[in-house]
Amino acid sequence: MSNSEPNWQDLISSIGNLLAPSMAKDHPNLPVVKAEGCYYYGVDGKQYLDFTSGIAVENVGHRHPKVVQAIKDSADRLIHGPSGVIIYESILKLAYELQQILPPKLDNFFFANSGTEAIEGGIKLAKYVTKRPYVISFTGCFHGRSIGALSVSTSKSKYRKHLQPSWLTYQLPYADPDDCPAGIDPEVFFPEKLEKDAESLFNHQVDPEEVACMIIEPVLGEGGYIIPPTSWLKKIREICDRHGILLIFDEVQTGFGRTGNWFAAQTFDVTPDIMAIAKGIAAGLPLSATVASKELMDQWPLGTHGTTFGGNPIACSAALASLEVLKEEKLIENSKMMGIYAKEKLEKLKEKHSLIKSIRGVGLMIGIELHDPKTGKPNGEAVMNVLDGCLERGVLFYLCGNAGEVIRMIPPLTVSQEQIDAGIEVLDKAIEAYSN
Repeated sequence: MSNSEPNWQDLISSIGNLLAPSMAKDHPNLPVVKAEGCYYYGVDGKQYLDFTSGIAVENVGHRHPKVVQAIKDSADRLIHGPSGVIIYESILKLAYELQQILPPKLDNFFFANSGTEAIEGGIKLAKYVTKRPYVISFTGCFHGRSIGALSVSTSKSKYRKHLQPSWLTYQLPYADPDDCPAGIDPEVFFPEKLEKDAESLFNHQVDPEEVACMIIEPVLGEGGYIIPPTSWLKKIREICDRHGILLIFDEVQTGFGRTGNWFAAQTFDVTPDIMAIAKGIAAGLPLSATVASKELMDQWPLGTHGTTFGGNPIACSAALASLEVLKEEKLIENSKMMGIYAKEKLEKLKEKHSLIKSIRGVGLMIGIELHDPKTGKPNGEAVMNVLDGCLERGVLFYLCGNAGEVIRMIPPLTVSQEQIDAGIEVLDKAIEAYSN
């Protein structure tokens, strides 16, 4: 790079000197200049169909006009809180509007900036209220990268390498329907298995009276887009109630229409005591919330938790506009309909390509698992090749799974049937090219 002011291309070529590898080495580092609706626009002049939604963030599409206008209007009035020192309309109005769409009794909010912060808040709240020291999570779940959230994240061991937390957590197996013995109904098998697994854990490792909470992703996200049986989630609720354990749902990725309902709690008809929400809440601005009943929150007094930037007035305004769009454009319904349509198309693709092991999803949270057709083993190498092939053809997907064996398909909830057709057609061509 010369001593003169660097241009955009110079900066791209120097990314490794400017950003930490943990930030700069993700896939695919596509240089873009603009985003709109379901599309990114690259430095190369190409248009890219975005089937990542900024990792399940842009549920109303990139730069929705109503959201953009709300941000501009808010910036004209107020840029920074801090809530508590001052109070402002957007944070209170957002809390009120969220009360209308969340399950009953989840009606009190601590606003923060990220999903990880919402998880931290939930764990702190549970420990403080119950006066119990331990937390149970589920193998394969991802809850964030701060030390507290990392202590309950087990989607990949590399995330915890050299960072093992100083306080104990315990894990129970996540219910993967693919692991159900042949001829047995997963809705029967997994609740019975959970009862035995929990009993063993309580008998041999930790007394349930010392467990503050169980925390779970109601749909496994970064760990592989696995959809558990409804009866299994209901059994978790039952076990928590039996032992006075609080149940936390990590709805960071599943919230705001992603599963075809406002929240996965409604999709599965299981209401947690505490919920962490983020990602799709504010159309790309940093915002999250730890949500619980007023009864629980009233036991978490001033000084036990705090924030400087949480509930930023501009982010809250964007969230209010996003909620309006989700309702007015019937995007929750579209998520459900387009999810069904996409899964049907993908099942036909699975019949064509032996590389595809399974298609799974709920709403517009869809996983396409690739394996080695000869050995049956997870095929992360194939996923990376297919992702690159899709990108070359103008469609951006992302990956997940313990071995990177799953392609995530998480388009904005504004996605049309024609856009799904176009994206799956590209996926078909990329798989065909790799297989040959």
